[in-house]
Amino acid sequence: MAHTREHRLVDAFVTLTDTLVADYDVVELLQSLVDNATDLFDATAAGILLVNQSQDLEVVVSTSERSALVGLLQLEAGEGPCVEAFTTGSPVSVQDADEMRRRWPQFAAASQEAGYTSVHSIPLRLRDTVLGSMNLFRETPGALNEDDAIAARALTDVATISILQQRNVDHATLAQAQLQQALNSRVVIEQAKGFVSHTHHVDMDTAFQLLRGYSRSHQIRLADLARSVVRRETVIPTVNEDA
Repeated sequence: MAHTREHRLVDAFVTLTDTLVADYDVVELLQSLVDNATDLFDATAAGILLVNQSQDLEVVVSTSERSALVGLLQLEAGEGPCVEAFTTGSPVSVQDADEMRRRWPQFAAASQEAGYTSVHSIPLRLRDTVLGSMNLFRETPGALNEDDAIAARALTDVATISILQQRNVDHATLAQAQLQQALNSRVVIEQAKGFVSHTHHVDMDTAFQLLRGYSRSHQIRLADLARSVVRRETVIPTVNEDA
């Protein structure tokens, strides 16, 4: 029997809270967060921006190439709801294309080209610490409904706590090291995606699904698998093997 939305939401929280007591991969944690967000909420795609050691934002995970591109374009333009949510530490919603154009002309143009009409951005924040933002992209106008907005905020709060948890060393040092490791891992994952895309003659989204499926079925961290693929130590089959 298919799980209800409530069951899927509980599963998403369980996945996140597991990281509070076990070793985990920050990239996989955040990728699960955006995947669950698009499954649970009224969103077409999602992405997360994290702040690096230079206090600049970077795209760390996304559910599609076009949502990653919109995130990158916001960073280049220095404007957009994702950037504003991080800067202010408060959720930012834009309900339609007209509102986007009034507030962020460059972001509006990129969003329109990608086919997104409304966006809901949520800061990854714990008290005065803001790590980045999660962004839900939608192809239809209108605000994210209140229940979805509350649940999405709760998921991002748990993810933020998971990253900031103290583990036998100084809190701030660990947090920054985890974030930088996640951003560094993303670089090699992008390299592996490009390699698989080229060798398998598939688009980048499909290449990522092949990598992630192999990672899960073989219980290998995504970043470790990506390094192995780039070094040509592991060959990803066209159809992922079952565990």
